[in-house]
Amino acid sequence: MGILNKFKKIFDHKSEDEKKDLELYDKGLSKTRGEFVSKLNLLTMKYNKIDEGYFDELEEILIMADIGVDTVMSFIDKLKKRVRHENITSAESLKEMIVDEMFIIYVDSDIIENKIHYAKEGPTVLLYVGVNGVGKTTTIGKMAYQLKKSGKKVLLVAGDTFRAGAVEQLIEWGDKTSCDVIYKENADPSSVIYDSLLKAKEEAYDVVLIDTAGRLQNKVGLMKELEKMNKVIGNLIENAPHETLLVVDATTGQNGISQAKSFKEITNITGIVLTKLDGTAKGGIVLAIKGETKIPVKYVGLGEGKEDLKVFDIENYIYGLFKEW
Repeated sequence: MGILNKFKKIFDHKSEDEKKDLELYDKGLSKTRGEFVSKLNLLTMKYNKIDEGYFDELEEILIMADIGVDTVMSFIDKLKKRVRHENITSAESLKEMIVDEMFIIYVDSDIIENKIHYAKEGPTVLLYVGVNGVGKTTTIGKMAYQLKKSGKKVLLVAGDTFRAGAVEQLIEWGDKTSCDVIYKENADPSSVIYDSLLKAKEEAYDVVLIDTAGRLQNKVGLMKELEKMNKVIGNLIENAPHETLLVVDATTGQNGISQAKSFKEITNITGIVLTKLDGTAKGGIVLAIKGETKIPVKYVGLGEGKEDLKVFDIENYIYGLFKEW
């Protein structure tokens, strides 16, 4: 039995909340599924027997889904080996294997790290990085809402003192979520962070969410700024930041993967938040970004609502992508 059929059997026994999450993945991946699976179905109908022409067209479909050239080439090589080894000749028989190998691409023998690492004592510090316009501040707001709903005492920190309107946007989210916001106009971001962490320790906050500026043009300047922030955070709270989350806009495709590689060069990224996944027909970026950076996707944005930012679940993703195949 293939991975997809196993998932379908597991999903029959999920709780109501888990089924709601699955429905959100189903809806959020509908654009990708409509484009991607329809092409795969046409490919299966076109080829009675598997040959090089089949693999060439499959390769093109996968690249068009933004799975990434390097990831696709590796995938096709593995698929060809399995076809030879298992003596598979029909395209219809290959469908389950394609889904299985998609799952394997993401897992890649790793322990799947999709949870946030919270501190055992004192405040947990989450630092958010990413270029302008990817949805960092909105992501922080949605996470603040969900953390507050779960009973956490949350502090928002306006570490982006560079972009006009960034502070106001975070204050607005603070109002929406009833979370305190620390900010200073035109101040050094590290000084804002310093004051915030003192407050967080003194007033027993559970989680501190820190927004940062979205500049990437000057890597050296950004590296120094992030080094300074990390030093300030680490001096005040042991082992912090506990997570550095890179926010990437899924609709930017390969450009998003380039951003991930660039940020990985300048700071320790522990996880990726992939926003606007529901707004693209190229949801294969999930596989590409993990395959090409080795950084786990920890959250995905599957809609505009506060509840639509979800912990990434590879099983729900594979099901949402292939359920109609």
